Amino acid sequence: MGAFTEKQEALVNSSFEAFKQNIPQLSVVFYTLILEKAPAAKNMFSFLSDGVDPNNPKLKAHAEKIFQLTRDSAVQLRAKGEVVADLKQLGAVHVQKGVIDPHFLVVKEAMLKTLKEAVGDKWSDELGNAWEVAYDELAAAIKKAMA
Repeated sequence: MGAFTEKQEALVNSSFEAFKQNIPQLSVVFYTLILEKAPAAKNMFSFLSDGVDPNNPKLKAHAEKIFQLTRDSAVQLRAKGEVVADLKQLGAVHVQKGVIDPHFLVVKEAMLKTLKEAVGDKWSDELGNAWEVAYDELAAAIKKAMA
């Protein structure tokens, strides 16, 4: 992987701000996309047991956490060339929930589509690619913590 550029970090940061301005609606989009691709994910997230409920505060909080972690990864990649967060606990939770490789892909696709909706006509392949790199590196670090 090449170095994460200043421009990539800027793209991630600005689109993260766009996401934050509309988290309630975008979290619904995010989890709806996940359940379309992986209906069984319902059993992995306690707050999805009754489907995607926009009034459930956990829905919004969890979506924000996933996007925030990915954004933090972008910042770390730019500063240190790697994801340096301590992900032991996160790894343990993923193991406990039975998360496997394909799940990471489902979440990534849902994240990219959600961001596309968040930024509207500011979307570009370059922006999507920056998030993809940050997410892939975060996922790799979580998988390492899961092993």
